[in-house]
Amino acid sequence: MPKGYAGKILWVDLTAGSWREEQIPEGWMRNYIGGNGFAARILYDNLKPGVDPLSPENLLIFMTGPLTGTLFPCSGRWAAYGKSPLTTAIWGEAHSGGYWGPELKYAGFDGIVFTGRAEKPVYLWIDDGKVELRDAGHIWGKDCFETEAILKEEIGDETIRSVYIGPAGEKMVLQACIMDSLYRAAGRCGLGAVMGSKNLKAIACRGGKDITVENPDEFYRIALELHDKIKESPVTGNALPTYGTNVLTNITNEAGILPTFNFQQGWHPEAVNNSGETMRDTILVKNRACRFCAIRSARFCYIPSGPYAGTIGEGPEYETVWAFGSQCGVFRLDAIHAANTICNKYGIDTIEVGNTIGWAMELYEKGILTKEDTDGLELNFGNHEAMVELTRRIALKEGKLGALLAEGARRASEKIGKGSGRLFMGVKWLGLPAYEPRGVWGHALGYATSVRGGCHLRAYMIAAEILGIPKKLDPLSTSEKAQMVKFFQDYFAVIDSALVCKFVSFALTPDDFASAFKAAMGFEFTGDKVLKIGDRIYTLERMIQCREGIRRKDDTLPERFLKTPAPVGPAQGKVVPLEEMLDEYYRVRGWDVQSGVPTPEKLRELGLDKEAELASTLK
Repeated sequence: MPKGYAGKILWVDLTAGSWREEQIPEGWMRNYIGGNGFAARILYDNLKPGVDPLSPENLLIFMTGPLTGTLFPCSGRWAAYGKSPLTTAIWGEAHSGGYWGPELKYAGFDGIVFTGRAEKPVYLWIDDGKVELRDAGHIWGKDCFETEAILKEEIGDETIRSVYIGPAGEKMVLQACIMDSLYRAAGRCGLGAVMGSKNLKAIACRGGKDITVENPDEFYRIALELHDKIKESPVTGNALPTYGTNVLTNITNEAGILPTFNFQQGWHPEAVNNSGETMRDTILVKNRACRFCAIRSARFCYIPSGPYAGTIGEGPEYETVWAFGSQCGVFRLDAIHAANTICNKYGIDTIEVGNTIGWAMELYEKGILTKEDTDGLELNFGNHEAMVELTRRIALKEGKLGALLAEGARRASEKIGKGSGRLFMGVKWLGLPAYEPRGVWGHALGYATSVRGGCHLRAYMIAAEILGIPKKLDPLSTSEKAQMVKFFQDYFAVIDSALVCKFVSFALTPDDFASAFKAAMGFEFTGDKVLKIGDRIYTLERMIQCREGIRRKDDTLPERFLKTPAPVGPAQGKVVPLEEMLDEYYRVRGWDVQSGVPTPEKLRELGLDKEAELASTLK
């Protein structure tokens, strides 16, 4: 068997209370790497179109990759997959750092696939290859902090690693996430709700197995070399360790792309109050890191005084600072950290919740929501008390508005009516993150074509358009945008299949991954082959969408970005020329320009023959 893997995937039938182990085919390792690639293959082959995401028929997949848990820098990651209950994107995917991913491999498995639904709450315990489903009735209802402590006490080992849901997941709040190590979240797409729908509270692991690589000496040399490259990068070696991801607040505000007041503008004079520089000078206690991290970008913060005194914990990250900050018109870090801590405690996605609250604030200010609708909350932009309280209510499905917004913006807008859905800033009903697309057109194209909906991490065009990595592109030009978006999507598909931190892409290249894969797995790789594998994975993910009806019409943006010119900043007076870029994007990808479906010819070129047969029937 090729090295770098534990070699097995655990399939757990929660309905039957049984499990089996399956060996990973070598062809999968060569063609799909791990992580996203394995999950896409499993979902395409085993998930029937039309399945209700919260039904027992949905799959819930946890995956690692061949570099997870090795000496490769920043390799402490894992990801969850399934059909998303929150979005219309179908493909649901959420990544996390922390400590659990490597421990799963050390316990003997590269991944877990859950099917069915347990009759009562359970958790899975994996002890160095031994598998057990245990009763979780005594943990059900506990928050994430309590759950972590109870599992360690019950098993009698402080060193075990666990992932779990909080009350939000149990109540199937559609923004619910899956937590790791108290503060790390597989946040997006509502997969915590899928876990709750299966009556699965947690997965705890303990392992002592070695992960071997094909050429240990060469792999060690490469790992040290790449570690040095990461340390030498101004982004990963200086900016992120010094200020964390929130170094971006001042950068995006100055570029006019910090979304403010529910994306009505991209700049605000008080944004500096939320910046990484201000955080470092006021509430930062220390830096933190995931397992095998070479960057240490995580923050650990404490609020010493004021209405949120005593708030302590990891974060907030840039996306969270934006979501509870300028998106809601709030420019105080204590309130932002309080909302962030509520999300960690109850297990809910900060990006989606903050985006949704900002949307509700605009609806309130426009008179679409009234004080009666909000249970008395005055949801004006800037009301930090209302923002923090509504975060708690959404997490617990509490009150009229909390329960409504906990259904996600798509369902909530159907009940609110009055054109409210047009004011939600999302793609395929996944809320957009912290970059105003009218000021970064390539990033806008990445949003529109992301396989999981409004996501910045399928193609982080901010790197090229703002930071100049791997080359500087004019953010307000369409030139080279389709090609660069495809490059990032393919490259990131491989990184998310190797399952290492995407921050390494600021310093490392596909050639670097080719060298590491060869030393770890023993297969021949080149940078071009790495990108070809990424193309295969991304296109397979697209086919999962297409067989359930996703087409070009769905690859769009909120009309605000297409029709209303940006009011301030470098992009003032401009809208996103999306259709022009989409035409070029589909041509570059080898997808049909009219429908957005990958062509049979392209699919066969990628070795996806049975998918090519399906594509020939889709219009």
